[in-house]
Amino acid sequence: MARATELAKKHGIGCVALRNTNHWLRGGSYGWQAADTNCIGICWTNTKPNMPPWGANEVRLGNNPYVLAVPRQKGHIVLDMALSLFSYGKLESYRLRGQKLPMEGGYDKSGNLTRDPGEIEQTERLLPIGFWKGSGLSLMLDIMASLLSQGNAVHEIGSRNHEYNLSQIFIAVDIAENNTVDSEQIINSILDYTRSAGTDFPDQKIFYPGEQTLIRRKKNMRAGIPVDEFYWQQILDMLS
Repeated sequence: MARATELAKKHGIGCVALRNTNHWLRGGSYGWQAADTNCIGICWTNTKPNMPPWGANEVRLGNNPYVLAVPRQKGHIVLDMALSLFSYGKLESYRLRGQKLPMEGGYDKSGNLTRDPGEIEQTERLLPIGFWKGSGLSLMLDIMASLLSQGNAVHEIGSRNHEYNLSQIFIAVDIAENNTVDSEQIINSILDYTRSAGTDFPDQKIFYPGEQTLIRRKKNMRAGIPVDEFYWQQILDMLS
């Protein structure tokens, strides 16, 4: 993303395609990175097969995480999402807390929709976002990442014992380049209109993508970063 933003500052837009790389950890970080340079950021990665195509019961797609970021003075707007309704990290989080999902997120071993995160982890039968639409988007992202990087596609990554040699795309667009409009006014007017929608509950707030990340970041900087007890104990065990 650093190279993509460098190209964007010179040409207005920059695109970097990587092949034979590895898990990118928290993909949203690259969106924040682009926004910090006043660039729009677009990036995605493919994965091993871990989600069925819509209508199938066997994994053939990745949940190919996708990131969109827009810079804003009062707080960047950053959408960081998997192409499955719940990412595997979110499933694990609910399972470790002993909680059910707030809605059905996939299928159990009997082929029934379930809110049990552990069941879905075992079957890998995740529901894609938007059902058939998320399935199609996952496929297109894999195709584009493989073509632009000339790297591995989901099915090739899945032929290995572990997930590596992925394909990833990083795009940056410098919104200041030849920009004659007030981008802050445009963005804020869209957010104001969106957040003006009524809700069923008086204390319910409408958040824009990335807003809760900013809230958590401020809280953690003040009070400390929370760590799951299960993983903290594993760290302590390694040190003992």
